[in-house]
Amino acid sequence: MKIDVFKMERMQSTWENVVDYNLSESGVRPLDLNWLLAPDELASLAELELGYTQTNGTVPLRREISRRYPGASLEQVLVTAGSSEANFLLAWSLVEPGDEVLFELPNYMQMAGLLRAFGADVKPFRLRESLGWQPDLDEMSRLVTPKTKLIVLTNPNNPTGAVLSDEAMRGIVGLAAKAGAWILADEVYQGAELSGVRTPSFWGRYERVLAVGGLSKAYGLPGLRIGWVVGPEEAVKRTWPYHDYTTISPSALSDRLAALALSPGKRERLLERTRRILEANLPVLEGWLRAHGDLFSFHPPKAGAIVFARYGLDVPSVELAERLVREQSVLVVPGDHFETEGFLRFGFGSDRAYLLQALARIDETLKKAGGTW
Repeated sequence: MKIDVFKMERMQSTWENVVDYNLSESGVRPLDLNWLLAPDELASLAELELGYTQTNGTVPLRREISRRYPGASLEQVLVTAGSSEANFLLAWSLVEPGDEVLFELPNYMQMAGLLRAFGADVKPFRLRESLGWQPDLDEMSRLVTPKTKLIVLTNPNNPTGAVLSDEAMRGIVGLAAKAGAWILADEVYQGAELSGVRTPSFWGRYERVLAVGGLSKAYGLPGLRIGWVVGPEEAVKRTWPYHDYTTISPSALSDRLAALALSPGKRERLLERTRRILEANLPVLEGWLRAHGDLFSFHPPKAGAIVFARYGLDVPSVELAERLVREQSVLVVPGDHFETEGFLRFGFGSDRAYLLQALARIDETLKKAGGTW
């Protein structure tokens, strides 16, 4: 099996720990254990035995995850090494060569690469900038056929920060039901809404929904590498054996910390921290973008620490991003990495001062360009 180079992850892993300013991240700045845990909780970790854990996730962790999905039982939850492993396991267990899959664009391109590698016929459908990054349901309906096996989307969306309208969600469910297709909804940004109003899940809207979540984006805990799948019990049981061939089980330390992070009270405190960061930093980035007149245009994000901005320079996005790395030691994500050229994705989940300093660096390259390239 051959697999495409994952362009975004390759660029990030090459530069994110080298540059002075990393604006390529889509989550808020990570927190430390002293912030997360009370002194007695922190002390109890010293007694934790670092052996194998229950391979589908311990009962305390799966219980906390299931509470986020009304009606879900513990057997309908599978804990994974981040949401990326959840997506991988679902692609591996669901897709056979020749299966027809609808894939949302722009999007984080992990699943597109996996689907092609597993032999799927990948049919993209686009969120339309002119519709506020909502899908054209008429376009989608023309793509769905009786052979459609799966519809893959991210909600809230990466890279746009858009949230699907109720009309769009109902329309997508209707199309999936007509074809008998599965919906794989990556909902890892749920909880990072600017309004504080939780994005509705696809869970509970249709019997063939596989909801993916994790602690990397909204919770500021990417280093735990904890994600999950919630779905029909039969589908979760079918996916679990594939997990045995990959990471086998979550880290014992990560499993314990994740259960604590999702516990009542602590979870709300984590999400409130995220909202404070977003509310403080989004006006900084929006003001900077608007100060450049018609050079940038964008729809303010509804969720996530990301803004997807169209730019008015006659230069490919990868070339522009690479120039910012070379000249200013600043990393942003080119729109090409979401198969949407002419855009840059800016992350604003860092410290406010760090964000301002990074944007000032970008200004230096923009001044050199003089509005042209």
